[in-house]
Amino acid sequence: MKVAIVGTGYVGLVTGTCFAEMGNTVYCVDSDKQKIASLCAGKIPIYEPGLDALVISNHANGRLKFTTSLPEAMADAEVYFIAVGTPPGAAGAADLSFVLRVAAEIGRHLAGYAVIVDKSTVPVGTADQVRGAIQQELDQRGVDLDFDVVSNPEFLKEGAAVDDFMKPDRIIIGSASNRATEIMRRLYADFCRSHDRILEMGIRDAEMTKYAANAMLATKISFMNEIAGLCDSMGVDVEMVRRGIGSDNRIGYSFIYPGCGYGGSCFPKDVQALIHMAQQQQLQPQLLQAVHQRNALQKMVLVDKIRTHFGDRLDGKVFGLWGLAFKPGTDDLREAPSQVVIEALLAAGARVKAYDPVAMDAARRELPADWFTSGALELCAHQYDALKEVDALVLVTEWKPFRHPDFGAMKRLMAKPVIFDGRNQYDPAQRVADGFTYYGIGRAGKKGK
Repeated sequence: MKVAIVGTGYVGLVTGTCFAEMGNTVYCVDSDKQKIASLCAGKIPIYEPGLDALVISNHANGRLKFTTSLPEAMADAEVYFIAVGTPPGAAGAADLSFVLRVAAEIGRHLAGYAVIVDKSTVPVGTADQVRGAIQQELDQRGVDLDFDVVSNPEFLKEGAAVDDFMKPDRIIIGSASNRATEIMRRLYADFCRSHDRILEMGIRDAEMTKYAANAMLATKISFMNEIAGLCDSMGVDVEMVRRGIGSDNRIGYSFIYPGCGYGGSCFPKDVQALIHMAQQQQLQPQLLQAVHQRNALQKMVLVDKIRTHFGDRLDGKVFGLWGLAFKPGTDDLREAPSQVVIEALLAAGARVKAYDPVAMDAARRELPADWFTSGALELCAHQYDALKEVDALVLVTEWKPFRHPDFGAMKRLMAKPVIFDGRNQYDPAQRVADGFTYYGIGRAGKKGK
């Protein structure tokens, strides 16, 4: 099949590349000329394990093409995916301006029947707006063409997106047209060879499903973080509690790891958008608001523990920070807890020496320039360089190289053997036995703090 993907960000590039890998001819379209030139040269703008090799091979084989021209991509395609950004507005609502701009351009160039697919995460009712924007352009052209709009939300985890796309646990198709549904089934047939993973539903049902899924996962995280705070106050080890409740198959072990808050481009944005949708319907989303507020507080938990140990003013203190990306497996710093922690430490007078296995270039681009020019934030070339003469280690992202470090070397390098473990990677009793002062998240019952 011939497919056009508008938007070469995280979702669009993974989607287009994986369709091309299955033998389809895919045009990826983006208005950013520099990004398209880089992709044509084999330079991938995001870090995602396994993606670069697939992009390079499929582009070389002619199945994956990159262009800035939507009409060029539309000339041969029968399915057009809209995969552009929907950033949050001031009130938390998803900004649909990019989506509707693409829809209008499709309407200006549509020449025959096509399926237009909303791949971006969009509020309930967006498909109606996309249809209206396309139809308005067709009316202005005086052209009567048939087309269908479908909702096909993505469920990709950063760090495992290629595997998630190639081996999906479900493929949701929200459609009001049998013709469009059959075309989408053909497109996804090779991803369902072992068994049918496709769930057909109404368009608005599909739009809501994406938000509900992310909000549920965010809720599990915030719930466990709140329990961890209670454990800290009552001398309970949250790790034992996690195992105890996770063994209940109605709950399960996924997304019940306490930590220093969630981040990324999905959970924070989608929870806020769902809150906005509820308020637009005159509903009070009390649970969703609590999830969002709990996460904002959780990003300050490590800072609160640091202040409890060292005092409110941190002038002259130096902290080593491991992990800048919002999670392992990505270089994405959007809504990352590390930014909140660093900002609070610098505001209190401290300096920070940071290291991340993947996100260093992204940090140089995206973090405030004055953090670097003032000398308050230093990015280190090696994880142990970030520990030299520091007053404490602050672990924010649970990258694998941080799981079993050389604690003897750490103790020799650090000015003071203090660990603030924001992801409960280490055993509190063992670290205390090694001579460290250890603070975890809800680990007070295991001789930590």
